[in-house]
Amino acid sequence: MKLQEFLGTDEKYGNDAIAQDSDLAHQVQIQLIGLGLLEPPADGKFGPISAAALKKFQNLTKTGETEFLGKVTAKALIEIKPGSLPKTPLKLGNDLPSRIVKYMQSKDYTIFTEPKEYNIVYVEGMNEDGSLNDDAPNEFNDRRIVIEVVDGVPQIVNHWQATTEPGNKFTLTPINDLGAARIQFGQYKAWRVGTHNIGRFDPHEALVQAGTITVCRDLNKDFKRTGDKLDKGDDFAINQHWGFDADKNNVGNTSAGCLVGRRREGHREFMEIIKGDRRYVSNSNYVFYTTVIPGDELVKAFPA
Repeated sequence: MKLQEFLGTDEKYGNDAIAQDSDLAHQVQIQLIGLGLLEPPADGKFGPISAAALKKFQNLTKTGETEFLGKVTAKALIEIKPGSLPKTPLKLGNDLPSRIVKYMQSKDYTIFTEPKEYNIVYVEGMNEDGSLNDDAPNEFNDRRIVIEVVDGVPQIVNHWQATTEPGNKFTLTPINDLGAARIQFGQYKAWRVGTHNIGRFDPHEALVQAGTITVCRDLNKDFKRTGDKLDKGDDFAINQHWGFDADKNNVGNTSAGCLVGRRREGHREFMEIIKGDRRYVSNSNYVFYTTVIPGDELVKAFPA
């Protein structure tokens, strides 16, 4: 069955019927991916994530067919062009999660708005209370934050002390001849659940790099991104792991450029939340987005 074959008929396919027709499921997924409602790939397997994306499309376009795929939904899927789909309205205030989401909107970053779809964000140079610090090198003075949008309202699920930068050890004696890696600010779809076992010391569950990111190479060892050469790759082993309970004022050798939560306990909390993301529950190979934001730029653009 093709979407075009629904037009002018009274055919009604529920989710189970779509799932049994891989060609139709693939076509529906292609359309939903093009509209930004579903993440690739289109594999022809119409599971709960694809079903939720279709229902969201039907709600946004007011097809009146939220329990099945019929001629109205088929026509809308065929005719609506990318960029013209109404967006889910967000209810944004002036609290920290709202300001982070506003910043992400200003950068045209992807924001996940469905229940149990988590937004992983690191804010560099920010304290627990949302105030700025001096972002001194070799300190755990950044925040690892998980945000969920509930009924249009961004909420912090939890947040932890972290660092987005390499410590003294690997800045001054870098692993790479080009210099230590300091992740470039931005958003990347580049991490999946795995094991961090660099150096085979204290291996543990973490988000491991599984996609392309951009780093700044600190060849002059000044602990800054300014003027650094950009290096793009998918094999830097820039993971999201724990910091071995290191002293908050000494990143030391706990990071060579990874996104590191300082404490083991906090990292376990982080992983438990992330593994509850419905996309991961549906697909254990799901690749997560992560956004890295400069705290000073966030506060300047969207002050408290």
